[in-house]
Amino acid sequence: MPDTPRAAAAALVHRIDAATPPDRDRATDALRACAILGVVLGHWLVTALIADSGTLHGASPLQGMPQLTPISWLFQTLAVFFLVGGEVAARSHATARARGTRYRHWLHARLGRLFRPVAAVLAVWAVATVAMLAAGVGLDTVHTLDKLVLSPLWFLLVFAALTAATPLIARLHPVWPCAVVLLVDVVRFGLDGPAWLGWLNLPAGWLVPYCLGAARARGAAHRRPTGWALLLGGAAATAALVLFAGYPAAMVGVPGAPVSNLNPPTLAAVTFGLAQCGAALLLRDPLNRALRRPAAWAAVALLNLSAMTVFLWHQTAMMVVTATAWFLAGPLPGLHTAPDDAAWILARLAWLPVFAAVLLLCWAAFAAYEHRRPGAPHRPGRAPDGTGPDLRERHPARTAVTPRA
Repeated sequence: MPDTPRAAAAALVHRIDAATPPDRDRATDALRACAILGVVLGHWLVTALIADSGTLHGASPLQGMPQLTPISWLFQTLAVFFLVGGEVAARSHATARARGTRYRHWLHARLGRLFRPVAAVLAVWAVATVAMLAAGVGLDTVHTLDKLVLSPLWFLLVFAALTAATPLIARLHPVWPCAVVLLVDVVRFGLDGPAWLGWLNLPAGWLVPYCLGAARARGAAHRRPTGWALLLGGAAATAALVLFAGYPAAMVGVPGAPVSNLNPPTLAAVTFGLAQCGAALLLRDPLNRALRRPAAWAAVALLNLSAMTVFLWHQTAMMVVTATAWFLAGPLPGLHTAPDDAAWILARLAWLPVFAAVLLLCWAAFAAYEHRRPGAPHRPGRAPDGTGPDLRERHPARTAVTPRA
């Protein structure tokens, strides 16, 4: 009996490995998985909910401990999402055209799996919001919780727009959207232009790595010198912008900071993203070699099968733990106390396995929404619309890409 779980796990690993085409670019899936984990861990580490006078409000350890800024360099992985997304979408569209698939059918398939799970999140949180208000929970607390759930969804809107425009931007050189970001920042910060102008950088900034991914899909931007140029050049440009041009060092938003590199994206966020893209390109060959191990590949493949579910519910998992602990035991270190010292960091690290356990429960409850339309038969490991991760597919381009916040 003790050997049964181990035997079942070994059998699953074997099935996944056997079902994977030998020519599949496993590094694409690995980069997506790393980006997902970066989003999840980043939010769990730099997002705090403080209990104050009977309400919960958001805070960040980066406010009181700026020495933690390098955490934002490790876990702000949106550029990798868009890099992989551009590559996958461009390959998928090229394959669809070769097969005679109409654009609207291709787009429906691409976006369907992106947005079906969103409906479940919105429905659950609509009910939760009404229930909290009916129970007398304060408006400030409800607003804080709803904002944490809904704010990451901006990514899906931007990603959907870029996906829809893939046929138009598949051959666009990244230098052009990068030039737009530069011009906007010069006007905003150098010429005291209006703040709203910065929102032009929301599509333009993420279009830069998206274009790099599309370039790789058509055979460009795949050589190691390109990766090194992006990594070193992007890192040097980011350092110069932070040290000499006054850009924030944190690559995520910090409450109370006058400027955010992320909301909307600044030139520093774009150059930092270029460095990340360079690192991703350099890591492709090592990742493909490492993922020849069946167990490592199985972990990556399984995470990709539920990428949207993990992305959409990880904040909910953290909030369920935070709210439940608050109502049952009162303020606890690492959950409700001010994130301003090393003790908070150690306490938060201890809570991460609890967040992960609740996220696993969310996955068990809602992963099905990612893989099938209502009323459609479900085949494990494959989305019925053909866009989901199917380890039997010979084209990794048909795997859906998930964001991120």
